[in-house]
Amino acid sequence: MTHPDSGPDSGPASGSGRESDWERRKRLADVFGDVLPDTTSDERDDAPPEKDSATDRWLREQVPPHHGA
Repeated sequence: MTHPDSGPDSGPASGSGRESDWERRKRLADVFGDVLPDTTSDERDDAPPEKDSATDRWLREQVPPHHGA
């Protein structure tokens, strides 16, 4: 679908000059949506506190570092 004002001379490079950063982000969000969150899951602390038994905790502590945790 083409916009009535869209044409070879109606882009950000025409007219008043360069597109501002917020205008570019808004245009991309309109086209692609908000694909990525502001923070990633490893940056958030949204996991509930673990309630493991002493045995489970001990077993996790015994995992060698090269096996990951």
